[in-house]
Amino acid sequence: MYAEVLVEIKAKAVDKTFTYRVPDGMKLFVGVRVLVPFGKRNLEGFVLNVFDDGNFDYELKNITSVIDEKPVINSEMLKLGKYISKKTLSPLITAYQTMLPSALKAKNGFNINKKYVSYLTVCDDNPVLKTDKQKEVFNYIKDNGKVLKKDAISISSYTVKSLIEKGYIKEIKEEVYRLSDDIEIEKTDFPLTECQKDVLSKVDLFNFKPYLLHGVTGSGKTLVYIKLIEKVIESGKEVILLVPEISLTPQMVNIFKKHFGKVVAILHSGLSDGEKYDEWRKIENREVSIVIGARSAVFAPFTNLGIIIVDEEHSATYKQENLPKYSAIDVAIWRCKNYNIPLILGSATPSVESYTRAKMGTYELLEMSERVNHNLPLVSLVDMKDEFKKGNRVFSSLVIEKLTDCLNQGHQAIVLLNRRGFSTVISCKECGFTHKCPNCDIPLTYHKNTNSMRCHYCDYKTYKFLECPECHSKNINSLGMGTEKLEELLKENFSGAKVVRMDVDTTRNKGSHARIINDFKDGKYNVLLGTQMISKGLDFSNVTLVIVINGDSSLNVPDFRSAERTFQLLNQVAGRAGRGDKKGEVIIQGFNMNHYSIVCASKHDYSSFYSEELKIRKTLKYPPYYNLCHIKISGKDYDKVYDEASKISYYLRKEIPNNIILGPSALNIPKINNTYYLGIIIKFKNTSEIISALNFVNDKYKTNSKVMVEVDLNPLKL
Repeated sequence: MYAEVLVEIKAKAVDKTFTYRVPDGMKLFVGVRVLVPFGKRNLEGFVLNVFDDGNFDYELKNITSVIDEKPVINSEMLKLGKYISKKTLSPLITAYQTMLPSALKAKNGFNINKKYVSYLTVCDDNPVLKTDKQKEVFNYIKDNGKVLKKDAISISSYTVKSLIEKGYIKEIKEEVYRLSDDIEIEKTDFPLTECQKDVLSKVDLFNFKPYLLHGVTGSGKTLVYIKLIEKVIESGKEVILLVPEISLTPQMVNIFKKHFGKVVAILHSGLSDGEKYDEWRKIENREVSIVIGARSAVFAPFTNLGIIIVDEEHSATYKQENLPKYSAIDVAIWRCKNYNIPLILGSATPSVESYTRAKMGTYELLEMSERVNHNLPLVSLVDMKDEFKKGNRVFSSLVIEKLTDCLNQGHQAIVLLNRRGFSTVISCKECGFTHKCPNCDIPLTYHKNTNSMRCHYCDYKTYKFLECPECHSKNINSLGMGTEKLEELLKENFSGAKVVRMDVDTTRNKGSHARIINDFKDGKYNVLLGTQMISKGLDFSNVTLVIVINGDSSLNVPDFRSAERTFQLLNQVAGRAGRGDKKGEVIIQGFNMNHYSIVCASKHDYSSFYSEELKIRKTLKYPPYYNLCHIKISGKDYDKVYDEASKISYYLRKEIPNNIILGPSALNIPKINNTYYLGIIIKFKNTSEIISALNFVNDKYKTNSKVMVEVDLNPLKL
C-alpha cells in the first residue's frame, strides 16, 4: 500500500504531494494526519490518497506513524481545499491549514490536551473509618453519589488521599468542554410582520439559490434567521451562521443559545486553541447542529448542511487578507451548491456587487423596507466649518444639547469615532519634526493610558518625547484625536456621562467584547464610545441617541470603495438608535456633509446611493462593471522590489493587452516593518483571459527569496 502525503514546507515552491510506503498492519485513511520522514526531519502531513499499485524506480520511505484515528479532513473538505487553492492561486497546504483549528494543523510538536474534571465516588460500602474527618468526607461522597474532587478536598485533602489509598473511594475523570453552556432556554415568540412572513415564504430550503436579504436596520432580520433555522433543524439538518465581527458574536450567541439551547457551537479567533478544539469536536461528534462564528466558521465540518446564513454580508472581514486570500461568501456558495441548499446574505447596506447580482437575477432579492417598530431614527447633519466659527471644535451645539438631554432622561448614547488612540500626530511647533515609526515611516499614535507612542501597523512602541530630538524645543504639539482622547473629553464636558470605550485597545483581553456589551446593556454605563466595531448588529433598547464624530473621515481613504464604506458605516451606526419603544436620533458631524454618501445615509436611502455610486464605477471602470486583480510585490530592498514590479507590469501588458494594467505604484502604506510594498492593478472582464498569466507570475516568484509576490483576485482593499 502507498499513500500520497501533503506536507507543509516553508518554501512556497514545494506545492505537491510525496509518495510514501504504508507499513504492513498500519490502518490508514484519506484525510488523517501522519508523521513522515522528510530529508533529515520528521514532518506532519495530510494523507490525500491511498493506493495499492505502483512502479517506482526509486526507494520509498515508510510512513513513521499515524496521528489520527479518524480523518480530520473529510471528503467534502478535500475537494473544497482544491477549489480554494485554484481560485486564490495559493498552495494547497495553506487551504487545508486554514480550515482547521490550531490543534489539528500539520505542525510538528503542537498539541492540545482535552480538559478533564475529577470526581469521587464510593467503592466500598463497609469501610473501616477511624476518624470523624474520614466519616464526614466518606458520607458526603456517599450521600451525593458523585462529587467534584475539589469540593471534597476543601473538607480535607489529606483525608481524601487516605480514603483513595485504602480503596474506600475512587477518582474518576470525565472530559468537559471549556466553554460553558449554562444559558436557560427562553423561547420568545415575537409576532412576524408581513415583510418577515413574505421573506420566509420565498426561501426554498430544498434547492440551491443565493438570496440577498436587504432589510433596513431594525427590520427583524435576526428573527427571520431564527425561523429559517427552526425549519432546517426540524428537518434534521445543520446550520452555519456567519457574523462579521467577534464583537457581534456574544450577543448573537446569547440570542441563539436562549432559543435553541446546547445545540449551538461557536468558532472565532477570540477563542483559545483549546476552546476551538472543543467546539470543533462538538461538531464532528454531532453534538451540535448550529455553528455561529466569524469568517473561518464557514469551514465547520458538518456533513448534512441545510442552510448557510451570512449576516452583514457587505463586511470586508469576510475576505482573508493573508494566504489563502479566500472569501467566506465564495466558500459558502460552493458549500451550498454542494448540498443543494439556500444561502442567505443579509444586510441593511449590501455591497454594490451583491446588489447588482440581485438586480441581474444571479441572487434573488428579498426586501424588508420597514422597521418592526416603524420608528426609523431622525438623522441630523452638522457642518463643523460653521461650528468652528462658534468655537466648538469637538462637540457641536446640537450634540451638547441632545447628549445632555439624553443622559438627563436616563437614556443611553453611542458615540462613534473611527480612530483609536489619544492623538494621531505628535510634532514640534518650532521645526515641524513629526514622531514617525522607524519601521514604517508613518506618524506614531499617542496612547495616553500607557504614555506610549505606537505604530498601528507593526506595533512598534516608544515613549512620547518631551523635547524635540531635532531642535530640542519643548514646544510640542498634539494633533488629531482618537477614541482615548474623546473618552476624556466626554467625561470632562458631560457630568452625567459614564463612558465605556470599545476599540482594539480595550478588547485585547479574552472575553472583553462580551463584558463591555453586557455592562452597557445592564446600564453600568450610559455612553458606549468606539470605533467601527460598534457600528454593526448591536441591539440596545435604551439607546436613543447616536453621535458620529468626523463622519466624513473615511471619505479621505484613497480607495474606490471609500464612498460605499462611508455610507455603510453611517447607515449601520445610525441603525443602533431607537430600536426599542423610544424615538431615536442620530447626529453626524463633519466637514464634507454634502457628499452623496452622507446625504443618502442620513435619509436611509440605499437606492439613491446605489444609483449615484454606479455612475462613478461605470465611468472609472470599477466593479461591478469590471473585475479587479491586485498584485502586491514586497521586499526589504526597494530597488529590487521596483525592478521586479516593473518586469511583471511589462509582462502583463504584453501577455494580456486587452485588459487595463495600472502600476506599479506604492501602496497606501508603502513601507511596513522595514518591508517595501508596490502594487499592480488589473481591471478585466473575464478571468479566463488573465488566469494563465497570473499563474505564470505566481509560479515565477515562488523560489525568489528577495522579493515576494501575492496575487489577490477580487480584493476588497487596495
